[in-house]
This record gives sequence, C-alpha cells and structure tokens, in this order.
Amino acid sequence: MFVTGLVLAAGASVRLGEAKQLLPYRGRTLLDATLELARSCAFDQLLVTLGGGADLVRDRVDLTGVQVVENAELSTGCGSSISAAVQVVDPRADGLVLLLGDQPGVRAADVRRVVAVSTPLAVCRYADGLGHPFWFAREVLPELRSLHGDKAVWKLLHSGRHPVTEVPAAGPVPIDVDTRADYERLLTGEAR
Repeated sequence: MFVTGLVLAAGASVRLGEAKQLLPYRGRTLLDATLELARSCAFDQLLVTLGGGADLVRDRVDLTGVQVVENAELSTGCGSSISAAVQVVDPRADGLVLLLGDQPGVRAADVRRVVAVSTPLAVCRYADGLGHPFWFAREVLPELRSLHGDKAVWKLLHSGRHPVTEVPAAGPVPIDVDTRADYERLLTGEAR
C-alpha cells in the first residue's frame, strides 16, 4: 500500500498571536515534533503545507524528506491547504492521512490503525470525542480538491456520502494548539 501523509502547518496563528509552528517544544519547534511523528509513520510520501511565516519555518524547521506545499489562500481556512496539497499527491497513493502541525501528541500506532481500515474514511475515536488522524482513501481524494473553510473535512466526514470507521484510540483527543492556554496545557502534559 502507498500512503501519503499530510501535515497541515499553513495557518497564520491568529488566535495565538505568533507562529505556533515555531513555538518551543521539547528542545525543538512544535512543527519539528509533529514532523518527527509523521516520519516515524514511514509514509511513502510526506507533505507539509506552509503559508503564514513560511520563510521563518523553512529557516528553523527540519524539512528533510518532506515535500512543501505553499498555500497562498491560507486566510480561507485549512480546506484550502488540503485542496492545494491534494494536487501534488502521488498518483500511486492508495490514500492520505491528515495530521495537524500543531498536534504532536498523535501516536504512530493510531495512524497505522486508521490506514488499516477498509472504509473510504476513518477517524480516531478518543475517550472524549473524535480527532485526528483522519484517513481518506483514493476514491475520496477528488472531493478533497474542492474543500473550503476550516471545518471542511469534518463536514465531509459527517456528510454520509462515504462509509466512515471510527478507530478506537486510548486517552483524550491530543491537544491541538490554537491558543496560549492550549500551548501551556501541552507543555504541562495536561489533557484537553
């Protein structure tokens, strides 16, 4: 199976007020930590979207082995990043795993479990709700090209157009850093 990993890191960090991709986290940047997780998943193709602060990210984050996709439309939400990235997904890809660049707590084992499903869509079911990583099989990729807005993948997931598997994942949904309070919780290891 040929699997593409996509790490979304193009956001302008409006709620946080600074480039969250570059926040210090365990001796490196937050995005470095997420890319390390992505590399540990041994994707056949690894993409990362950049937008806000792309030059700074290129200077400070190890992008070795990662194909960068710049999103000039980042102000319209993460749907535009997904749409831009899908344009460069390898034609051999059986599907795509979606990860958030500001969510380093996702486990590689959960990624492997969403990839192993037989349905076109999969999402992790944590103790307190649904969360990343998401799986989109090849047949769904054309729909990802036309996504708009911040909650576009969630709308697709809940649209009923494709069967969805909820893959059990231990613990709470990993912290997604959108605010200073989220970042502080991540640093102290608190649950969401």
